[in-house]
Amino acid sequence: MVSRRAGKSTLGCLASVLLGAALVYFGVNIGQVAWTYYQFEDAMKQEVRFAGNRSDAVIKRRLAEYADSLGLPEAARSVHVKRTDKLILIWAEYYHNIELPGFVKEIRLSPQATGPF
Repeated sequence: MVSRRAGKSTLGCLASVLLGAALVYFGVNIGQVAWTYYQFEDAMKQEVRFAGNRSDAVIKRRLAEYADSLGLPEAARSVHVKRTDKLILIWAEYYHNIELPGFVKEIRLSPQATGPF
């Protein structure tokens, strides 16, 4: 006996696969931006830990080079360092474009780290 299907379930499956593929594509884009943000912020925290042994210029240079190696926008290479008697604050600010269905969203990212030195 041969059974014939109308094809409705196959079309529904194709739509689900296409939707899933779109979600993965845009999710990877957003995930990559988040991953590089957290890597950069982690590098800042590492610099805070060793701030007693490094000058502000060395910290800025090291973080600018790391931002470059991560492929972050040019503005991320402008790292700020502020020291008080016992604390150090390191931060940067940059904008990143995220591609979404039908438009591009620009988001502001400002990783920072603070701690005693």
